[in-house]
Amino acid sequence: MTTAFYLDANASEPLRPEARAAVLAALDLPGNPSSIHADGRAARRVLERARAQVAARFGCRPRDVVFTSGATEANAMAIHGLASGRRLLVGATEHPAVLRAAPDAGLLPVLPDGQLDLNALEAALAEGPPALVCVMAANNETGVLHPLQDVMLLCQRHGALLHVDAVQAAGRLPLSLTELGADSMALSAHKMGGPKGAGALLVRPGLDLAPLLPGGGQERGRRGGTESLPAIAGFGAAAEAADPALAGRLAVLRDAIEAGTGLPVLGAGAPRLPNTTCLLLPGTPAETQVIALDLAGMRVSSGSACSSGKVAASHVLLAMGVPPQQAGSAIRISLPWNAPEDVAERFLEAHAALRARLDRRAA
Repeated sequence: MTTAFYLDANASEPLRPEARAAVLAALDLPGNPSSIHADGRAARRVLERARAQVAARFGCRPRDVVFTSGATEANAMAIHGLASGRRLLVGATEHPAVLRAAPDAGLLPVLPDGQLDLNALEAALAEGPPALVCVMAANNETGVLHPLQDVMLLCQRHGALLHVDAVQAAGRLPLSLTELGADSMALSAHKMGGPKGAGALLVRPGLDLAPLLPGGGQERGRRGGTESLPAIAGFGAAAEAADPALAGRLAVLRDAIEAGTGLPVLGAGAPRLPNTTCLLLPGTPAETQVIALDLAGMRVSSGSACSSGKVAASHVLLAMGVPPQQAGSAIRISLPWNAPEDVAERFLEAHAALRARLDRRAA
């Protein structure tokens, strides 16, 4: 029986044991966090503990953490709540959750290495009234890190607000809303080893945020609806456990995979997440590679999980200037927090077998 290696962490990280324990404990609580009786107060304590855990990990006050159903909602909340009276400027390689929430936004180009073009950003900011700029911390397909400090300085110079989709960087790199100086930041629990179904929007103190879902006034009136306590409890536990200092070992494994395959690495010229590589095997469709590697026990991806089932070149790679025929031949390997030490060796064995089969067919 083939041993399976899960290498699709950017789609969803494996659940951390700390998060599992927190979820199970919260499932036994019958109370609603908004109720004032004893069971409600017990649920409220779990909710506020999770809020404090998220705030401590990401450098903000607990009161500035707004829990959501996930990062898609958090991104939409930021765009809906902060863009009033402002132009929208969005990076060309942003996640579809941002691009579709801001269909009329001006697109900011990226350089061939995948980083945001700062000259283009400055020119766009100078063209008109103040803007809301949406830039991800790290790209989900290539792992490329955007120069957020430089982006923030440009936004401040031109009176713009900055929203950061921090989903992929959270828990893998040091990240602080306060130190960065962003106005808002979106997070997702399951991208850092928590359960699916919980996320958060971190909001700068003093910033008014119009609710996307008014509902019953939960989350200080910023997001209505009874909070999903088990998912949020697991989110808090995962945020506390996801220590970026432990992610360095993944860079060693990633580098071994890149060196062993000898393939072009998209975004290699830019700073990247320690766990992510996007490899190009020209002439071989990504779907062919993903299926063959899956049969060998290697669970990899051909791009964003939100685009699964679609046969189309990645908008991220096209924005980087990768020709369409090559963009369709790229796969993403994203190592999870619990990747075993022999994962690079085993992947390279499977990849070598794949290329040997391709060579035999071409002969």
